[in-house]
Amino acid sequence: MTDIPKSIDAVTEMLAAQNYVCGRALSTVTFLALTLGKPLFLEGEAGVGKTEIAKALAAGLGRRLIRLQCYEGLDAASAVYEWNFAAQMIAIRTAEAGAGAGGGADRDALKSELFTEDYLIERPLLQAMRPQSGGAPVLLIDELDRTDEPFEAFLLEALSDFQVTIPELGTIKAPEPPIVILTSNRTREVHDALKRRCLYHWVDYPVFDREMEILRARAPEATETLSREIVAFVQKLRTEDLFKRPGVAETIDWAKCLLALDALELSPEVISDTIGAILKYQDDIQRLQGSEAKRLLDEVRKDIAAQ
Repeated sequence: MTDIPKSIDAVTEMLAAQNYVCGRALSTVTFLALTLGKPLFLEGEAGVGKTEIAKALAAGLGRRLIRLQCYEGLDAASAVYEWNFAAQMIAIRTAEAGAGAGGGADRDALKSELFTEDYLIERPLLQAMRPQSGGAPVLLIDELDRTDEPFEAFLLEALSDFQVTIPELGTIKAPEPPIVILTSNRTREVHDALKRRCLYHWVDYPVFDREMEILRARAPEATETLSREIVAFVQKLRTEDLFKRPGVAETIDWAKCLLALDALELSPEVISDTIGAILKYQDDIQRLQGSEAKRLLDEVRKDIAAQ
């Protein structure tokens, strides 16, 4: 376990050691969240590195990462705990068999035995409230915008007191509050009451130089020439009228695909062959067929030459 960094620069260095490159603003809000013990709410387009910062924090601090992947219909019970019904049924049938053999089954005793921690399946929120040998865990609540308002209301209460209640067992309070990272792709607005509990940061697409730093960290095998063409091309794509603009994650994936093909530079042919690494919708892919890829590549090379 590593101590909480004592400065903004120390946060930047810790994240960089995990190959996570971020700007001063994100380092600052991360430092404040760690120092003040407040949840950090990260919002932005998909693929800009919101989830990765939680992974980098957990690795850099030597803490356990607990991830709650949100989805439509997620409720409090699914996020906190459930009972192992299969094991409970086996216990009931075993007790009934014993009673049939003359052992006699105490129904009240059986009921109390069935609802103990032996039969409890812990879900992410409950896991995050448990004592951890390596210090408070990093709790990643990913893509919160996929859930609905009732779950947000429950989460607001849970994050206020860092405790959850299980009717059969009582209230379980975290001995040390977890480090909480919430992310949203902004497919809908998250309620203001929840945002007020957090420090907020909008994670935008990086500028050219920052994205080059990220690519050097994540795909160091790529040559400088290829890296510059990849980043410039992806940034050019983000200015086009696309259904889904590629994120940094797609930039990294594309670079790794090109390296696997031993590509030394971009060409219209190699772009066409690997376009599925950066664009995920057929309408967007069709826009880059034929001469369109060559036009964009020519513009990219002209921009690079002018730098």
